[in-house]
Amino acid sequence: APLSHGSGLYGLPHVARGGVSVVPQSGGVAGEEIAALLGRWPGMSFFAAPTMVKRLADDRAIADADLSHLKTIIYGGAPMYLADLEDALAVFGPRLAQIYGQGEAPMTITGLPKADHADRNHPRWRDRMQSVGVPRTDVEVRVVDDGRELPAGETGEVAVRGDVVMAGYWNSPDATAEALRDGWLYTGDIGSFDADGYLTLRDRSKDLIISGGMNIYPREVEEALLRHPDVRAAAVVGRPDVKWGEAVVAFVVAADRVAQPSVSDLDRTCLDQIARFKRPKDYRFVDALPTNNYGKVVK
Repeated sequence: APLSHGSGLYGLPHVARGGVSVVPQSGGVAGEEIAALLGRWPGMSFFAAPTMVKRLADDRAIADADLSHLKTIIYGGAPMYLADLEDALAVFGPRLAQIYGQGEAPMTITGLPKADHADRNHPRWRDRMQSVGVPRTDVEVRVVDDGRELPAGETGEVAVRGDVVMAGYWNSPDATAEALRDGWLYTGDIGSFDADGYLTLRDRSKDLIISGGMNIYPREVEEALLRHPDVRAAAVVGRPDVKWGEAVVAFVVAADRVAQPSVSDLDRTCLDQIARFKRPKDYRFVDALPTNNYGKVVK
């Protein structure tokens, strides 16, 4: 991840423990290079966006590597789809930990530790793996609707309070007033708590699709599509629609460019898991999804 962002801050606790920071010479995420570094540096930990984790988990060089020196992969910064996480756990074992944070509240609001990833016998393990964990120390987190705190199970905007929250945006008082209200940072993320205090994010509020008056969270549709074995990646967006207000459109990257899944197969996959009104009205097959230098899909 960029040294100017999360990785720069993550360097500090390693320095405090006398650790070494290693910068891959390629400047990228190359399986052979990471495998070679794993062979050289014991107790190795690193941060990776979910797209990077998936890329490494799919890399033959990593699958064939000795992972005994790998201590932890911390992932975050974008949605980690359950199918991708299960694949990564199969490759790396219980060495993954998730964080959820924002630049406005660096670097962590909640965390999902390695112990939760390893606890496959828990009756709600899959639900927890789709969450972003529990609030970190010294941070208050609540889910609100028009400033009113919502009980567990109800969906609203995630708000955060604590010393980690920013003082404001530089030279932007209007944006600061919008984000910081009554001492709380309104994140723009939509989520809900479960009865055990685990926070699950549904999507960014700006990505919400409203079709026929019904709320559709793109991530839920993307999760459904990724259960299809012939889908490598998917991104869902809303398209203006005269009749419904917005229509769901899915951009799909096939696992095999030569043998793309059929639209009917994708529809069946969605209908097996989500309500009919949430399934895409249109599918666009693309070679790749655009991402920024942090690994987030640019919708």
